[in-house]
Amino acid sequence: MSAIQKRFYIIRHGETDLNKNGIVQGRGVDSDLNATGRAQGEAFFKMYQHLPFDKIYTSTLKRTHQTVASFIKKGIPWEQLSGLDELAWGKYEGLASTPELRSGFKKLVESWSLGHYDVKIEGGESPNEVYIRQTAALKHVLAQKDEHLILICMHGRAMRLLMCQLMNQSLDKMDEYPHQNTSLYILDYEDGKFEMQTFNSLVHLQNL
Repeated sequence: MSAIQKRFYIIRHGETDLNKNGIVQGRGVDSDLNATGRAQGEAFFKMYQHLPFDKIYTSTLKRTHQTVASFIKKGIPWEQLSGLDELAWGKYEGLASTPELRSGFKKLVESWSLGHYDVKIEGGESPNEVYIRQTAALKHVLAQKDEHLILICMHGRAMRLLMCQLMNQSLDKMDEYPHQNTSLYILDYEDGKFEMQTFNSLVHLQNL
């Protein structure tokens, strides 16, 4: 790590029953991993447990804590940051997918793709609001002098927004960053810039 200021392993949390059943989660739903999600987390741990992570960062939601629980049990320092929480989906949270919901979601994402980053669901958050709290979280992480190898566990839509920020792209590019449960992105940070090293890897799940 001598030539790289920081290396980030950024993963989405494992599967929950709400994921499995197509129910909207978001920031306001604090669901547990299901058996598949726990297995995904353990598969990730099995492949990457040899890495000497200096710090673990998660959102404040337990599905992220549970995904990296085996790393936390090793005694690696761990911090929860609300800036890493999922985007709040407002009145959609806890609802099953219906034609009406899918239509509303499609319109919302289309608005974002056209650059309308202040648009949001009633009671929810806009991409710009998430961007602001992610900026604060990122500033905090980058300010830590002795943390060079960092594991972050967060959420799908929030991860897409964070990737845009890290790669210095506008937020309309968010859907260029796919994710599944425990998708892994690896980025290096040096001289004030992030460089993508691994894009949306699921190699750790190949034996599940």
